[in-house]
Amino acid sequence: MRLSPLATTLLLTFTAPIHSFSPTTTSSSTFFPTTTQRKDNGSSKTELSMVMGKVSKVTQALGIPGSAALGVAAATVGTVAVKAILDRPSRTYAEGSVAREYDAWTQDGILEYYWGEHIHLGYYNEEEMAAGYKKKNFIQAKYDFVDEMMKLGGISSAEDGNAKVLDVGCGVGGTSRYLARQLGPDAEVTGITLSPNQVKRATELAVEQNTPNANFRVMNALDMEFDDDTFDVVWACESGEHMPDKEKYIQEMMRVLKPGGKFVMATWCQRDDRKVPFDEKDERDLRFLYEEWTHPYFISIEKYKDIIDETGLMNEVTTEDWNEQTIASWRHSVWVGVYDPRGFIFKPTKYYKCIRDGYCLERMHRAFKRGLMQYGMFAATKKLSASQPVE
Repeated sequence: MRLSPLATTLLLTFTAPIHSFSPTTTSSSTFFPTTTQRKDNGSSKTELSMVMGKVSKVTQALGIPGSAALGVAAATVGTVAVKAILDRPSRTYAEGSVAREYDAWTQDGILEYYWGEHIHLGYYNEEEMAAGYKKKNFIQAKYDFVDEMMKLGGISSAEDGNAKVLDVGCGVGGTSRYLARQLGPDAEVTGITLSPNQVKRATELAVEQNTPNANFRVMNALDMEFDDDTFDVVWACESGEHMPDKEKYIQEMMRVLKPGGKFVMATWCQRDDRKVPFDEKDERDLRFLYEEWTHPYFISIEKYKDIIDETGLMNEVTTEDWNEQTIASWRHSVWVGVYDPRGFIFKPTKYYKCIRDGYCLERMHRAFKRGLMQYGMFAATKKLSASQPVE
């Protein structure tokens, strides 16, 4: 296949990294503060001049006329400039940022339009991936994820029909209400979130869907208002990413879980860097993923297991990486917007945010695909006592 002169020029231009448009990298030991600092490295004007020079040489080599070469150069520089803007994270974690962002996402309705009631990734089995992930209903994939997570945690109506369930980081309550219906009317599900708008929306949907055994509260997962040993099941799906203190996050969930109770968690994780340290690209990519969607930092599957074990409260922890089962969600979520733009097309003030989110979705896909990120799954039961484990 022959490339057009424009395509060839763009391709050759981007074979060289443009470091001045990326955050300065740091050692992995600096990856765990709750606030981060960033400074630019070099001059954008100088870098653009270098790009223009490279484009000029390529167009001359290809014999492109002067006027056309000018258009190619303008297109190239425009593309570089846009990428430079998108590569600068816009929603760095800070106190109150998680509640603020989820309030905004809930209010504008775009996330709910495309992702439905479940603000988490979906599940795709081998057959579905082989057939093409876009053939699967995007919303159904999320329900399938919940079903698979229930299986991992050993949660069912037969065993947990009278359970008190806590959903930590419940979003707009899709999973909470689904669990309430699946387990039956005698079960009681409580969802907590930092976002008042999410609690309002979750409560509205519980009424609309006639699910009175699901209730919702604004509450900090790092300082829960529940007594010790309150819940039969503690469920956490994609909330650990936003926690500035992973140890406290785990400790609080273990504290409110009853002896013999079931714990199951899903969370995005970065790979364990103790054997193979992060290189500069890894650190740069992770920093973007931290700061674009208001994450303080990620940790590894292995580190989460260590934290759970260190509580001394839990029996053996099952861990799995569901990267293969969930990775299709990142690009699938972009395609549903391409196929059906009605969720955002009449909201021009949200266009820039949608573009940024789409770009971050692709960056997430690439990070998971190359193994920089992993999808951590965890399941365990709480010991009956310090000296009497559950068999």
